[in-house]
Amino acid sequence: MCKKISIIGIPMDFGQSLRGVDMGPAAVRYTGLIQKLRALGHEVVDTGDIRIPIRDDDALSKSLKADYVKEITQICTSVYDVGKSALEEGRFPLFIGGDHSISIGTVAAATHHEPAGLIWVDAHGDYNTPQSSPSGNIHGMPLAVLTGEGHDALLNVGSPGVKVMPEHVVMIGQRDLDQKEKERLKFSGITVFSMRDIDESGISAVANKALMKFAHLKRIHLSIDMDALDPLEAPGVGTPVPGGITYREAHLLMEILADSGKITSMDLVEINPILDSANKTARLAVELTLSVMGKSIM
Repeated sequence: MCKKISIIGIPMDFGQSLRGVDMGPAAVRYTGLIQKLRALGHEVVDTGDIRIPIRDDDALSKSLKADYVKEITQICTSVYDVGKSALEEGRFPLFIGGDHSISIGTVAAATHHEPAGLIWVDAHGDYNTPQSSPSGNIHGMPLAVLTGEGHDALLNVGSPGVKVMPEHVVMIGQRDLDQKEKERLKFSGITVFSMRDIDESGISAVANKALMKFAHLKRIHLSIDMDALDPLEAPGVGTPVPGGITYREAHLLMEILADSGKITSMDLVEINPILDSANKTARLAVELTLSVMGKSIM
């Protein structure tokens, strides 16, 4: 089925200390994303990049991460505005980051008019708060913010308070959780399919269980952190963790989600070309996007 797709670049790296993910949108575009989507029959418009303030680390105090809340709030509000407009026009917003804190804006847009399911594919939980986080990095907090906990300014991006109920969230591929984060997730109401679940049940069963959780919802927002993939497949990420999702597992997951017809918006995040090998991670991100958009073996 032909989709009207809006490409929205978000070259932001304020959510973490390591530089480089701001180059992610350019790396993905370089692989020919737009031409390949059009070859599948989709109508594609590249809206360009969200405007990002200059990051000046030297001008900040030692409380580096906390000092970036203002910038992240500003950027995510712009992301929300552009994403919401695309959805209101009947378009599929494809958000390309940037670090995972962009999802504070993307999910706010996806859930503005009606509830939507959220599938969070990631090696990490991203469910820390400023009190529980050992690093203070905001890219480790967006899921907590979206479900109602975190910096006040971030909680009110787009609209005040909770953007997605915990029972409407399914996490896939987790294998590196902070201890306090692990304890918080156990009592959160969020469904977590860790790498152990994938190993034991297989990615097909996990994908279908995830979709069953959203049987009552019309729409699903898909958020893919490329560090969910095994580093052998996706080396160009800032926080690689061995033992991740394989190439074929990732494609099968995307294909099953595509078959549902419910994916109406999507993030690709944490692609760091500085750490990559011959743009391998960006190429894989594009391949996975094509699978979500209907490309199949037969």
